[in-house]
Amino acid sequence: MNTNKIFFFSFFILLLTACNGGTGKTGMTLDTGVEKKIDSILSQMTLEEKVGQMAQFTIDLIGKGGNAYFSNEPFEVDPAMLDTVIGKYKVGSILNTSNNRARTTEVWENTIRTIQQRALQETGIPVIYGIDAIHGTTYTAGGVLFPQAIGMAATFNTGLMKEGSRITAYETRASNIPWTFAPTMDLGRDARWSRQWESYGEDAYLNAQMAVASTLGFQGEDRNNVGSQHVAACLKHYMGYGVPVSGKDRTPAVIPENDLREKYFEPFRASIEAGALSVMVNSGMINGVSTHADYRLLTQWLKEDLDFDGV
Repeated sequence: MNTNKIFFFSFFILLLTACNGGTGKTGMTLDTGVEKKIDSILSQMTLEEKVGQMAQFTIDLIGKGGNAYFSNEPFEVDPAMLDTVIGKYKVGSILNTSNNRARTTEVWENTIRTIQQRALQETGIPVIYGIDAIHGTTYTAGGVLFPQAIGMAATFNTGLMKEGSRITAYETRASNIPWTFAPTMDLGRDARWSRQWESYGEDAYLNAQMAVASTLGFQGEDRNNVGSQHVAACLKHYMGYGVPVSGKDRTPAVIPENDLREKYFEPFRASIEAGALSVMVNSGMINGVSTHADYRLLTQWLKEDLDFDGV
């Protein structure tokens, strides 16, 4: 197997099997062969390449005639910008759809293939592409749409939630996209918050049950083998994102300790134990601490208490 194939295999498997096994609560079984390849690759990477793997850029940055907000139509990848993003900065992830429009599966296939070919030429590590397929395949033309999460939660039907996520995963993979930023499990306990419709409502138990069903629908029953018809789920927004003091999105929250652990943490705990492979962190602050820098919430509660070793 040549170097590029090893890199592709190792990092693709890392995404899809990125939870710690051993005696962990998630029940993941580590593939020691893959782990050795990953360790070998990491040992050969430069600091710049490692930093690049931590970055995620929007697709419009590499579109012809575009900037961070728009690209020319019809959409085409700008080779010069692609070379800058992948060649110079070694960026490891790209997200969104250009101009916020649904694209055909052919456009998705060609766009992501172009990105991956450049990434494999540069570092041998494929870009991880993600999309907000939160209530159906919203960014693929002709894709199936479902009610927003609050509508699905109102049915109290976890089987329906699971099937909707399975269909979404199938169509998202048909667009050459392996990762969705869903499910959303922010407890909606403040009517002022502008994203109520994106959550499963105020109840911690219902959020947990619907989120677990969605996670299994997205990833399939075998968390160690996501396969070609499913996608990696991304739980969001860890955590307390839906109760900002101001009521405005992406602003600080103040949450009592007992509520934080018993209620806001619960849907994430349940979904990670069900095998969720990635987590999106709250971009705001909880009790005066930036969530992205909160050692207790990220390292102790998430990684140590739940043995989470995902993205």
